Amino acid sequence: MIQRKQTVFLFLALLATIACLCLPVGSFEPQGMGTENQLMNLWINETNGGRNFSVWALFAILLVTCPINTFAIFDYHNRKRQARFCMFSMLMIIGWYIVYGVFSQVLMPGFTFHVGFAACLPLIAFILLWLARHSILADEALVRAADRIR
Repeated sequence: MIQRKQTVFLFLALLATIACLCLPVGSFEPQGMGTENQLMNLWINETNGGRNFSVWALFAILLVTCPINTFAIFDYHNRKRQARFCMFSMLMIIGWYIVYGVFSQVLMPGFTFHVGFAACLPLIAFILLWLARHSILADEALVRAADRIR
């Protein structure tokens, strides 16, 4: 049913993902003088006012997880598929962290990278997705046990 606790977990994971899409996830500080460049999920705000769109992959990965989480919320009739969608979203978040780590180390040599607060939001979404998947599988086991008794 839609009012189960896994729906709350999935909804909170969706909100954390959307918040991460909107907030800066890090900054590049130059070694010498200068101002820092903010790393968003879709672009890097450069000091000269321009935008570098070389980090679009971060945005694309989180953008794919949003409709999957939304579909998982409303797919409460098919618990196995709902659990698979949770697992796929969790794998996408792991992929986001891999891409995030690569971009933070390789993208701007000569700059010091600082992790932003929003970089922890996909981890929170991952934990919430894991809790939702655990609850979905527990419900499925409960339904299987109830069918066995009849």
